[in-house]
Amino acid sequence: MAPPSAPQVDVGRYDGGLERDERKGRRTGDHPDVLNIDSAAAGASHPPTRSWRLKDFDLGKALGKGKFGRVYMARTRPPNPAYIIALKCMYKKELVEGKLEKQVRREIEIQMNLRHPHILRLHGYFHDTGRIFLMLEFAAKGEMYKYMNKVPYRRFPEKQAALYIAQMTDALAYLHSKHIIHRDIKPENLLLGIYGELKIGDFGWSVHAPGNRRTTMCGTLDYLPPEMVDCLPHGEGVDLWALGVLTYEFCEGAPPFEEIDSQQYEGAHNPYSLADTYTRISNVDLRLPDRFSPELRDLVRRLIRKEPEKRLPLKDVLRHPWIIKYDPEAYQRSSVNLSKH
Repeated sequence: MAPPSAPQVDVGRYDGGLERDERKGRRTGDHPDVLNIDSAAAGASHPPTRSWRLKDFDLGKALGKGKFGRVYMARTRPPNPAYIIALKCMYKKELVEGKLEKQVRREIEIQMNLRHPHILRLHGYFHDTGRIFLMLEFAAKGEMYKYMNKVPYRRFPEKQAALYIAQMTDALAYLHSKHIIHRDIKPENLLLGIYGELKIGDFGWSVHAPGNRRTTMCGTLDYLPPEMVDCLPHGEGVDLWALGVLTYEFCEGAPPFEEIDSQQYEGAHNPYSLADTYTRISNVDLRLPDRFSPELRDLVRRLIRKEPEKRLPLKDVLRHPWIIKYDPEAYQRSSVNLSKH
């Protein structure tokens, strides 16, 4: 484990959430052997690290709360070096009930082996009888989704969006070089580092698929490509489609095929039903705002294409006029041999 040492950072006040969960019975269950490995055990594709336990950490402020657990800012206790991390706790009982234990194991196996400036680092993991803990890199500026909600109309200026998309493209090229398909790119799964740099932070739907086409339908509706909507086999092209949708959302404030919740209309006709969204995606019913620059419109159109093989390759995204306009060194700066992507 080698997260940045930062003993002077205040981790905030712990809210006692894990103890409250234990009183509610969330920690109990008959699944002590779920994920019966820890970061001291040598995995199939990563070297062993030291053993960790919850008592090795001072817990700080809550960073998030989800269906299956909580995330806290934390600092390692002496005699360990003072590292700041995000400690994610998940409850085995609830993961088993949700049939997600294999997904969590896959997420750990994939993320543990990734080293890229725009991918959130998984430093280690451990478990007890009822819980699984992930020791994640602390993204100091928080979640992209929350950041977007704070800016006018949830839109970024094209320059800012282009810088994010260049970073995202480089991270995807790195993943694809390792035969990893992310399959769930969206603002909710992105974080921001200390310098405001983008980081992919969730690998729950990722898959290692060298040379194989996948058939599982997964991800978020607004970002699903036509091949998933039409229940066809899919590959790395799903991430190219999602990159186009993300580019659109960064600049428009909403994804291009968004389903509008009927509750927002208080009984009025919902203009986009679930079926409408599926149909629009399948038909690639893409409507671009007039205020998009010509270069932006061209990039979005080249990524959001029905045929996966016709979507713009990642190496060409970094050389696209829209990216070059705002980040001319993006291609040269890439950490991946882009000639293969």
